[in-house]
Amino acid sequence: MGSKAKKRVVLPTRPAPPAVEQILEDVRGAPPDDPVFIALGLDDSPGLSQRAEDTEAQQEQLYQQSRAYVAMNQRLQQAGDGLKQKCEDLWRAGEELERDVGQKTNFGKTRAAGTARGIAEARLLAGDPQAPPRLPTCPCTAPP
Repeated sequence: MGSKAKKRVVLPTRPAPPAVEQILEDVRGAPPDDPVFIALGLDDSPGLSQRAEDTEAQQEQLYQQSRAYVAMNQRLQQAGDGLKQKCEDLWRAGEELERDVGQKTNFGKTRAAGTARGIAEARLLAGDPQAPPRLPTCPCTAPP
């Protein structure tokens, strides 16, 4: 048995790799059912550049939604503060109305009743335990 000498086959030199533009052109020109897209699970995307554009569009949409959320939150905060202020104003107006109505009904009473009321108010201001109970505070400013 003799050994046969193998001939060495000379291969041609490798071509230069394609430029980025050539690669993108090939990907854009490939049909959606191309085996590369099927193997990667991208059969519903026509190309890589389309996916990048979709991602950018989604990011832009999320950014705009975030901006709208922040703006709405600020408007709601301002509206809440405005409502709280109006509630306090209404509470004070109601107290003033009750006081005015009380003065009108007591207008015809004797001076002794007025003196008794003055004493009760003085006790209230001094923190006397025998003083009549204070009016409740505004529910608008009460902690939840």
